[in-house]
Amino acid sequence: MKRPILIAVIGYLIGILMGLYFNFSIVPFYFSIIVIYFIIKKLVKPRKKAKLKLISFKRYFRYVKIFLKPQILFIIVIISITSNSIILMQNNKYNKSYEDGKKYSLEAIIVSNKIEKEYSNLYKIKITSNNTNLYLKTNKNVELEYGDKLMVSGTFEKPFTPRNYGGFDYSQYLKTLKIYGTLQLEKQQVIQKNALNPIYMLANKVSAKIKQNIDKVMEAEEASICKGLILGDTSKIENDIQENFRTANISHILAVSGMHTSYIIIGLNLVFKNFLGKRKTKYTIIIFLSFYMFLTGFSASVVRAVIMGIIVTLSGILYRKNDIWTSIAISLLILLIDNPYSIMSIGLQLSYLGTIGIIVFNKNILKILKRITIKNKKIKYKINGKIQNCIDKLKEILAVTLSAQIGILPVMIYHFNIFGVYVLISNLLVSLIIGPIMIIGVILVIISFICIPVAKGFSEILMIGIQILIQISNITSNLPLSKIYLKTPTIESMFFYYLCASLFNYIYSIYHQNVLSNTKRRIRNLIALSKFKLIQNKNTIKRVTIKILIFILIFICINPIYFKNLKIYFVDVGQGDCTFIVTPKNKTILIDGGGSLLPSVDVGKNTLIPYLLDRGYTKIDYIFISHFDQDHVGGILTILEELKVGQIVISKQTEDSENYQKFLNIVEKNKLKVQKVQQGDMIMIENDLYFDILWPQKTQITENVLNNNSIVAKLNYYKFSMLFVGDIEKQAEEKIIKNSKIKNMIKANVLKVAHHGSNTSTTEEFLKAVNPRNRFNWSRGKQYFWTSKW
Repeated sequence: MKRPILIAVIGYLIGILMGLYFNFSIVPFYFSIIVIYFIIKKLVKPRKKAKLKLISFKRYFRYVKIFLKPQILFIIVIISITSNSIILMQNNKYNKSYEDGKKYSLEAIIVSNKIEKEYSNLYKIKITSNNTNLYLKTNKNVELEYGDKLMVSGTFEKPFTPRNYGGFDYSQYLKTLKIYGTLQLEKQQVIQKNALNPIYMLANKVSAKIKQNIDKVMEAEEASICKGLILGDTSKIENDIQENFRTANISHILAVSGMHTSYIIIGLNLVFKNFLGKRKTKYTIIIFLSFYMFLTGFSASVVRAVIMGIIVTLSGILYRKNDIWTSIAISLLILLIDNPYSIMSIGLQLSYLGTIGIIVFNKNILKILKRITIKNKKIKYKINGKIQNCIDKLKEILAVTLSAQIGILPVMIYHFNIFGVYVLISNLLVSLIIGPIMIIGVILVIISFICIPVAKGFSEILMIGIQILIQISNITSNLPLSKIYLKTPTIESMFFYYLCASLFNYIYSIYHQNVLSNTKRRIRNLIALSKFKLIQNKNTIKRVTIKILIFILIFICINPIYFKNLKIYFVDVGQGDCTFIVTPKNKTILIDGGGSLLPSVDVGKNTLIPYLLDRGYTKIDYIFISHFDQDHVGGILTILEELKVGQIVISKQTEDSENYQKFLNIVEKNKLKVQKVQQGDMIMIENDLYFDILWPQKTQITENVLNNNSIVAKLNYYKFSMLFVGDIEKQAEEKIIKNSKIKNMIKANVLKVAHHGSNTSTTEEFLKAVNPRNRFNWSRGKQYFWTSKW
């Protein structure tokens, strides 16, 4: 059997994924498949030899059976049952180990350095009694050290699950770190210092010393990036720089991976090869790489890169050929055995998919690039050997970059919803300079332990390289189309993408490969036969084409008139209001957008944009801003800057607020359409769906002007109606119900209560006037549908 470890990993992955996403035992699933197989085999009689059919499931299933042999299936089944049982037990352990809100007194060891937050500090602690990990949340004035054993008392806080559709799952994120939740510290007593394993203590001291030395020889900005490149520590990099790196699609260089490990190996070779010789240098590299995992905290991408680096180095020592697929399988199996939830880690997904992309696609992409030649004879004549070598080298770098991007593209869009037009340019430029930067960085770190003044000389060169990286990120992230938002792809569409990419790659290799296996030769012959059959029978092509065109035409005609539901979603934006509406004809309406008073919290960027993209929308047709309080407009301001917006509906402002000035600046900059409304106006969205504007009136209330002059809009859709009232208070409500015409119009099926349910609003008289009908069982996070039957 070829590559048994790879087969074992596939089985292990199947078991984990079934446990994670379906949370049931895989044994009944396998049992039902076996029963169905034998029933079909018993009932279906063998057919006589039939005429050759191009479209035949039975014919093409033979190629599947080539790979899925009985012994392979047996291994996959046994391993997947094992991993499925492990993940189900782990799920149960995470759910039952600690109770939310309960006080605990525990003995623990601090296993991480301080993580500084805005108002508190976090430490990762290991509980000695059951080997579980928690976050310890302390006040800013509490200082603890790595390796301290202590008695802690506090209240356990269960990690939150997504509050919105497709939202960030903090509990899932903590599972990838093997953390069960957070203990809010109340009392602590240090029992013992340096209680951890000596190797961990040494690694932490060395890591701290490296950071200290880097800070000594480099400026703050360059030092923070250097620590990210060498150790994967991005905590000190400014938010603007990190955002530019993400937008330019080069943030992967700050997460230690295979590229970093390769250059570390090259750097160590340069330093030790002349002193120790080839063989001893390889042993030194293995020891250093093993220690390097401790230095960087065993992140998934580091473990993968280091294990593969060690396997490659060992194969050189043992004079054995290295199999890349086996190396990947070994590293992934070790990670999954240690923590099955690490499969959900974004770093792990990008690291492995990028590597697999290079392995699968690099050869064929390089062949395509090499076929691209300069046809102009004059220019071709001027190109000498050195220039040609440079061009060939650029093609190799571009092929690697393209291959990795093909591998990670769907996952990048799934997690970040961003695509940059200049991704290849930025990555190509970075690829040209990242090698020297990493090699000089490794040499600088080694020399800094011997002589700081000499290290300073190296740091001058290194800082120039890092500044070039910063400038690449700045320029490419500020170019037009550098950040295009895309809706979150479905799992099915991602699977289809990888299937098509692999299929095209496979077919290309069949037609551009000198030596073909029997299977590849059969597939090539089948493709040729298919072409011949289609060309031979032109009438078949015409019939198929006509049928496809008719189907497309019917779909285009029926789709607009096919009735769809009105969808109203209430988005959890914390302290604030936000309602997202999708009309039957797929128009989108956003009423307010939440916002935070904390400058470090951007509700629009962190909550609202991801929510809209997860719902599958990159454009908002109508935005209603009830008033310009931060908790209603804060998220909207970000939306106006980042997404496509059709029309904005506001009321006349009697108070010139800071948010209103920001709004005017964004509108002018992006040339957005704004419609000012008042009592008596109507906003027509589509047939049978419109908004009546019931407030504010022309003469506005002077008391608490922002709240009391909020837009009151009534959504009308056939017999269904819903009233949105912003933050109006008692004064506005009284004036509305005194106006007999408006009083009759405010009656609605559903009322979105004013001012977040505050006691300053929703008086009994106003509630009676609206008379909302209690037809629904309301619950946060749910979606509700109304149809024309009403």
